[in-house]
Parts: sequence; C-alpha cells; structure tokens
Amino acid sequence: MARYSRLPGSVALITLHNPPVNALSAAVRQGIVDAVQRALKDPKVTSVVICGQNGKFCGGADIREFAGPMSGPPLVPMIHAIEAVDKPVAAAIEGVALGGGLELALGCHYRIAHSKAVLGLPEVTLGLLPGAGGSQRLPRLIGLTAALDLITTGRHVSAAEALKLGILDQVTDNNAVDLAVEFVRSVAGQPLDSRRLSTLPCPCPPDVDSLLDKVMSKVRQRSRGALAPVACVQALRAAASLPYAQGMEKERELMATLFNSGQARALQYAFFSQRVVGKWSLPSGASWDNSTARTISKAAVIGLGTMGRGIVVALALTGISVVAVETQEKQLAEASRVVPAMLQREAGRRRLATPPGVISFSSNLQDVSEVELVIEAVFEDMSLKLQVFKHLASVCRPGTLLCSNTSGLDIDQLAAVTQSPGLVVGMHFFAPAHVMKLLEVVYGPRSSPEAVATAMQLGKRMGKVGVAVGNCPGFVGNRMLKPYLEQANFLLEEGATPQQVDEALEEFGFPMGVFRMSDLSGLDVGWRIRKEAGLTGPGVESTRTRQGRRYSPLPDQMCEAGRLGQKTGKGWYQYDGPGGRVARSDPWVDIFLETYRAEHGLVARSITPEEILERCLYALINEGFNILQDAVAAGPEDIDAIYVFGYGWPRHRGGPMFHAGQVGLGRILERLNHHHSHPDVPHLKPSTLLRRLVAAGSPPVQKWREFINKERVHSQL
Repeated sequence: MARYSRLPGSVALITLHNPPVNALSAAVRQGIVDAVQRALKDPKVTSVVICGQNGKFCGGADIREFAGPMSGPPLVPMIHAIEAVDKPVAAAIEGVALGGGLELALGCHYRIAHSKAVLGLPEVTLGLLPGAGGSQRLPRLIGLTAALDLITTGRHVSAAEALKLGILDQVTDNNAVDLAVEFVRSVAGQPLDSRRLSTLPCPCPPDVDSLLDKVMSKVRQRSRGALAPVACVQALRAAASLPYAQGMEKERELMATLFNSGQARALQYAFFSQRVVGKWSLPSGASWDNSTARTISKAAVIGLGTMGRGIVVALALTGISVVAVETQEKQLAEASRVVPAMLQREAGRRRLATPPGVISFSSNLQDVSEVELVIEAVFEDMSLKLQVFKHLASVCRPGTLLCSNTSGLDIDQLAAVTQSPGLVVGMHFFAPAHVMKLLEVVYGPRSSPEAVATAMQLGKRMGKVGVAVGNCPGFVGNRMLKPYLEQANFLLEEGATPQQVDEALEEFGFPMGVFRMSDLSGLDVGWRIRKEAGLTGPGVESTRTRQGRRYSPLPDQMCEAGRLGQKTGKGWYQYDGPGGRVARSDPWVDIFLETYRAEHGLVARSITPEEILERCLYALINEGFNILQDAVAAGPEDIDAIYVFGYGWPRHRGGPMFHAGQVGLGRILERLNHHHSHPDVPHLKPSTLLRRLVAAGSPPVQKWREFINKERVHSQL
C-alpha cells in the first residue's frame, strides 16, 4: 500500500509501505496511483514527496509476482503519470532505491538521498533489463557511457557516487524526507520541463557507434551466453539513437523476450535459492529458526597457507579479533607480511563502516586457549588434522567450537578425538577465502544445532552463502566434481583433446573448462588426494582399473612428468613460464595422449561437443540426485547454490539440478542409460531418485524436496 498525508506548507507525502523493502507489489502500485491523483486534485497541494516506510525507499518489483499473471496498475504508465504531474515531485531516498525503485525515482522530478543509501538497476542479474523506462531515462540523465556501466553490470552505487554521476540532486547525513520536503517547497511553481527526463536528449560521445560496438563485444565475452546483458546494450543503443517513445517500444520488446526466457527463470530461481539455503535444517529436525547461534568476537585460524590467510582476512573484515597460528617459521614470516596488506586492500575496497578486527600472529598453539572458535586450515591430510584436533582439544577452554576447513575429509573422525564432538563442524571455504562467496558448513551425526547455527551465522557475517550439508567423502561440491572429472579424463583416453573438452564447457557458460581449471588449481592437489586414497603412488600398478572401478592414470602421469599446471608453467596447457596465465595448446600433450592410447590399445575416435556436455554434466547431475537420495543435501536449491557460488556453474542456467529440470528429467535419464550401456563408459548408472522422479511425471524442481521427503517417510513406515 501507499499512505497519503498532507504536511504543513502544501506538501503531499506519499509513503510506500510493504515490508521489508517496500517492493512495488500490485497493492503498492495502486496506492501510488490513487495518492498521486489525490495530490493532483487537491488545490492546496503545491508539491509532492514520495518516500518509503522504515528508512527504505523501494527495493524494486515484487519478484514473486513474476510467476503468474500480473495484476494492478502497470508500472510504466504509473511512472509516466508521475513525470507528467505539473507539481514538483521529489523522491526521498533512504536505504535502497533498486530496480523499479530507482525507475520510480527517475520518474520524479528531483531525487534527494541519505548518504548511506544505495542505488542501482540490478535487473540484469535476474535475466531482465530495466523495463520501466530505466534503460531510456538513466542515459538521458547521466550520459550513455555511465549508464552502460551501471545497467549492463547491475552494480549498486553509493549515494556519493550517485551524486557525482548526476543521478541525485542532493545528499544529506540527516533525514532525507525532511530535506526533500523543504526542497520541494522551495521549487514549487518553477517550470518542470527540464526535469522530465523523457523529454531530454541522450548525451553521447562523438564515437557513439564505436563505443557501443566495443561494449557489446566486451559484454558478449563477459556474459558467456547470458541474454540479458546483451539486451541491455541493445536497449541503450535505442536510447542513444531513437526518440524516447521509440526507445520505450524497443525496451518493451526486449523485456518481453527476456521475461519469458528460460534464463530469466533460472536467474530468478538462483535468487530465491540463495534465500532457501539459509533456512537450513538437520535430519533431527533442528533448524535455523529454533537454534541459537553464538556471537563470535575472538577466533583463531590454524595454518597460514593460501587458504588460511584468506580465512584470517575474511574473519577480520567482520570486526572479529583473530589469532593466526603457523608453526612453520618461514610460512609465519610470509603470512605476517602478506596478510595485513591483504586486509588493508580488501577493507579499502569494501569501505567498511566499522574497523576490521585485530590480527595477532603466533607459532604457538597454546595462544588459542581463550578464543571462542577455531578454524583449522592445515594441509589436507587426515593424520595431520587429527594431530591438530587432539592438541586443540587439550588447550582450548570447554565450549570452544572447533571447525575444520577440509574439502572432503571425515568430520566425524575429527570430532571423535575431542571431548565435545557436538561442537565440531566443517567450514569448507573456497579460494580465495576472503573473496569467494560459498561456504559449505558440514555437520556430522553428533554436531549440535548450536554449532551448525553458529557456523552458518558466522558465514553470513562474512558475506558468504552458507549451505549446510551432511558428512560424506567430498561433501556435496567435490563429491559431484569427481564423476565430472572422471568423464573428462575418459574422454581424453577415447580421442578428445583438452582444448575440445574445455571449449564445449566454456561455450556452455563455465568461465573455465575442466582442464584449464585443473591447471589453475594445480594438478598435484588431486594427485595428493588420490595417493592418500591408495589409487596411485609407489607400489600401485599402472592399470586402467583401480579398486574395482575404471580409472584413468592420465592426471597422475602428468604430475609424474612434473607438469603441475600454471605453477610450473606446464600442465594440460603450456604457459609463458611458472605462474603464467595465458593457456596455449601444447604439442607435447598431443604426443603424450597418442602414446598413452597406443600403450593401452585404445583407438581414438571423433567426439562431439554434445557428447562432452552429456558425459561431463550429466555425470555431475546424476551424482547430485544420489546426494539428494542420501540426504546429504536437503534439496536441489542447496546443490545449485553450491555450484553457482563455488564451482563456476553459469548463473543464467540456474544450477545443475535446475538445468536437469530444464533439459527434462526423461531426457537426462535416457542419455545416462545410453552412455551407461556403452562398455567403455562406466559410472553413469542413473540414480534411483532420478528414475523415481521420471516415473512420477518429472515434477518441477521446486517440488523435488516435497517428493523426496514423502519418499523418505514412506520408506520408514
């Protein structure tokens, strides 16, 4: 709704009221239309201020309305009507003016904001473009170049930057509504023609066509197949070259195409998934709304390698005091030099409102005795981690939460060497830990709800997307990654090249294909894990079958040849030198693969991009169904959030489980059966859950959680 009131001095105040962010629902739009008409008809009203309840102007459209037929007054005519009012209308912006909220403000004649307000047109992140005149009014206000940057990225800007760009007329540290009321009183009766943005020309640089072509090329490269950023450039081209009415028609056409696209549905699903995963629950029934999280003020990090350093910075950025422990003298000295610089750089970039926490460095584990939470981030070796946990159990005070940054080791085994196994959870960060958004919070059968709640809340404080997952080898992300990597290696054995596999995956939308990513991460990481699992190493016969399963020794042989990826300047690709970033095909790898095939009697065949995608992606998706069946993840949204935020899955495809629904579960099942029947393509046996979903008519992804829970209850009867 929108409340109408008349203030002394002939000012009408229209207050949007739709908690939590005053989204432009049908009721709010109707309220605005009615209030504007009332202000127009009242001869005592000379000016109007539009504001939001509870210190928030407007967070934009009500995305929940996108799922069904729209009702209530359309947004575009409503904003046009506000712009046409012959009494000055000012938007008093506090909190946020995002999406439709900013478009509403652009329809007003003046914009006054509080200094802490945030503004932006983030529609592109939902697979859309600003469809209520934003793509036409903003460039007319701030120029084409600045509008291209804001609209194609969807980035938010501070009030200070918005003032500098020309979006705002004034910024205040005091009450924005009070200033807006005072302001419109002072301009009442003045001409408004120059304040109606739709009537203004669009300021463009002289080489506008060249600029638009360059931006379009960059956007296509950056978006990797996403439609919305490209449509944003097309809409802004219309703003630069067409009269306003024709530009609005182009905006409407583009918006209609995007609105009904699978990409928009995927991006909106991803948006809501991020909220769903925060509402975690344990198999016991304990959940986010009945578990009290501890507030952590002092923490410790054990191990200051690349991951540990990032975790220290991530914690300190929240204001937590951190004891950073490293027993290796050289590593400690390096971390003491590098970490403060990392913290200063990141704090400056984020413009923190509160100062970061104090970091103290130590080589003595005894110095963690007074902290409330410890995150162990030592080498991924179970014997070493057990040693650390035994030591922590003896030096930490009772009640201290003990967390392990492990990518797949057994949390229960670590908990078993402590006096309080309920206070042990996994906190699997992704590198670089102070930048990457994903955090897998891993619980075991003895993990307490309080421990899980504290880890989830701490992740939220650090700006992470925390996903609570069960304990199993590899948890969710790396467990699904294993069959994906296996199929990629098998494809090399059968005739593909690393470039062919990577090109197919990058065309799908991944920022990097599997082999480029392996080079970046370091081939020795997986090699070390396989050694620990007894799959390779001294005394292990170099066959293509290990532990009863088909196995590809190709990655092991690469490591044995000293090709560890970017760090050595050579891996699946060659680089300019150690640490080089530009990947180029390497004739050595072609000869290596030919020799390998000849040794094992393999005949290379032609492999299509379609087979590469089916083998790699469907293997990953199939394991996702197994994970849901095993209750390691609570629902498909958990898996999709993990892959979008941690593994580079293209956001405009929603996530692997959403993508399965888009492709069709029947199609996924048919292709898995096809490949599984091939004698040389093992490990693609379709999941039982997938078969059951297909038999149940392939319900939409939003219904899977309910289906799984019913199946689980039925099986227990």
